[in-house]
Amino acid sequence: MRYTAKKYLINTLRGTFIVYVLLGMGISTGAFAGGHKSAPAQPDIVDTAVAAGSFTTLVAALQAADLVGALKDKGPYTVFAPTDEAFATFAKHWPGTIENLLKPENQAQLQRLLTYHVVSGKVMAADISGTMTPTTLEGGSLSITTDNGVKVNYATVVQADIDTSNGVIHVIDTVLLPAETQ
Repeated sequence: MRYTAKKYLINTLRGTFIVYVLLGMGISTGAFAGGHKSAPAQPDIVDTAVAAGSFTTLVAALQAADLVGALKDKGPYTVFAPTDEAFATFAKHWPGTIENLLKPENQAQLQRLLTYHVVSGKVMAADISGTMTPTTLEGGSLSITTDNGVKVNYATVVQADIDTSNGVIHVIDTVLLPAETQ
């Protein structure tokens, strides 16, 4: 039996078809609906902060304050998130304060500080005009202005509108302090 170019091509195509069929069996049925795979789920506030890599102090504080579960909740929430650099500046002005707040016996104070950075609802930068005074989860209020860029109390928003599955993160350059601790 002679092996012709035609037979070679047919056998190659059969082999390729079988490989694609076998590979296709591993694809979910959702891939065939509409002809494409669905997009992966968008991360929540906590997972977004962890992935960013510039909020390690904030994430450690959220863990110590037992607030991770709350910020993974449905929400929506708006978080004014101080960077590691903001926490470092805070630590220079008030040495030992962060370490002290991370102790289990100071969990309530840490919760108060962190929930002062969170507002219920999803407030995007485009939603802000003039001066706003939203109430925080801590119970105090923030002063948000747009006069010279976006300011939250005395902090500057350095990156706005990091969208998450359960709200939005606005990156700020300063740790915010509730009224009684300023």
